Amino acid sequence: MILTDTHTHLYSTEFDADRTALIEKAMTAGVTRFFMPNVASESIPGMFRVEQQFPDHCFAMMGLHPCSVNVSYQQELVVMQHWLEKRKFAAIGEIGIDLYWDKTFFEQQQDAFRTQIRWAKKYNLPYVIHSRNAFDETMAIVNEFKEEKIKAIFHCYSGNVEQAEQVLALGTFKLGIGGVVTFKNSGLDKVVEAVDLKHLVLETDAPYLAPMPHRGKRNEPDYLTLIAQKIADIKKISIEEVAEVTTQNSKDVFGM
Repeated sequence: MILTDTHTHLYSTEFDADRTALIEKAMTAGVTRFFMPNVASESIPGMFRVEQQFPDHCFAMMGLHPCSVNVSYQQELVVMQHWLEKRKFAAIGEIGIDLYWDKTFFEQQQDAFRTQIRWAKKYNLPYVIHSRNAFDETMAIVNEFKEEKIKAIFHCYSGNVEQAEQVLALGTFKLGIGGVVTFKNSGLDKVVEAVDLKHLVLETDAPYLAPMPHRGKRNEPDYLTLIAQKIADIKKISIEEVAEVTTQNSKDVFGM
C-alpha cells in the first residue's frame, strides 16, 4: 500500500525534535510520498533541508501563502520566482485567498494569486489552492484562468457538494481531503460520499488539523492512514483501494 500526502509542512519547527523518526514511522505505515507547500521566503531553507534528507520521498513546491501577503509581498514574489527560474518544483503552492483572520491585504492577495497562477502556466506546473472564508472570491479568480486547463488541487476542501461540483466542473482539479473529514458534523463526509474517488487526493496539512482522535493536537505524517480509512469507510471500500486511486490521482496532478 502506497499512500501520498499531497500537502504537509514537514519543515515546520514543530517537527524539529523528532522529524526523522516521524517520517520513517509514516513510511513504515505506507505513507511514502510527501508534497510540501511553501509559505514564504523564510520557510524555503527548512523545506529544502527536508527535501535533501529524503529526496525520493519529499517534494517541494514554491509559492507565497496568502497569509504571508503583506506590504512587502512583491519582494516576496521576487524570491519565489527566483527559485522557480533556478530549479524544478512539484507545484506552485500554496497560493490563494484567506479572509479568515484579516481582510487588510485582500487586494494584494488577489494580485499575488493571479501572478502565481500565471507562473503555473509559464512553468507548466500544477498549483495548490489555499482558500479560507473565501470560496467565492477564490473561484472568481480561478475562473479567470479556466480556459488554460491548468491542473490544481483545492487544498483542505471544506465546502459543500454544490461547491465541489463547481470546482470539479473545471475538469483539471482535485479536492484535497484531510483530517476535517473525520470531524463530527463537518459535513465533508457527504462530499466524499457524493464525489467519485478519482477526484480526490489525500493530505494531512501537518502539523495542523489533526484527524480524530488526535484533534487539537499536533498532526503527524502517519495520521494520513486515519484519513484514508475514514474515506474507505464512507465509500465502503478497502483502504488499499483508497491508497491506490488517490496516489494515482496525485501522480496525475504532479506528474511524478
